[in-house]
Amino acid sequence: MVKAGDMKINLRNVGKRFNREWIFRNLDHQFTSGTSYAITGPNGSGKSTLLQIVGGATTLSEGEISYDHNGTVTTENVYKNISIAAPYLELIEEMTVTEILSFHGSMKPFISSLRGTKQSQINEIIEIIGLQKSAHKEIRFYSSGMKQRVKLAQAIFSDVPLILLDEPCTNLDEEGISLYKRLVNDYCKDRLVLVSSNDKNEYDFCREVLDIRTVKKVE
Repeated sequence: MVKAGDMKINLRNVGKRFNREWIFRNLDHQFTSGTSYAITGPNGSGKSTLLQIVGGATTLSEGEISYDHNGTVTTENVYKNISIAAPYLELIEEMTVTEILSFHGSMKPFISSLRGTKQSQINEIIEIIGLQKSAHKEIRFYSSGMKQRVKLAQAIFSDVPLILLDEPCTNLDEEGISLYKRLVNDYCKDRLVLVSSNDKNEYDFCREVLDIRTVKKVE
């Protein structure tokens, strides 16, 4: 069981615009650990943008966002508490999955349920995601579905309290989707999970579904 510590995020009057066009405005919500949230809405409504704002990769145009993880976390340091899987995040294609996980693990430790040395943890992750036979093959030779498995592994096996998943089943076949759901069920229950998607198959485990167009103020 993962115990990365409690996480709480508060959005207050959050808005984002590109040039003169507002993508969304006046978003208010509180996200807390132990709950999974789906963020839905039409294409172009700002689902991925909101996820990037929460992850600290995109700045706000108005409003504020605050983080509490066993004390206040500054926006400059919030990346230490977050991992993300998204279609637009590229892998280093000249590396193998073993090398990628080793590099990633040097920046963020793996979850405590993975025992032993760092290499044994990496071997266990690769076995869980079903890529043992390709452990030493360069990523550029992977299929799109195999690459997505690696992206999910990087996010879910990091020992962080907040997991951001943007269209997490992109390029996954039926077996890959089943793997995704097992990973979420086995390793994310005690953490804060935000899923950006319009596909119910990707967020059917979420306790709250928020349409980005109708998120109301928390009283």
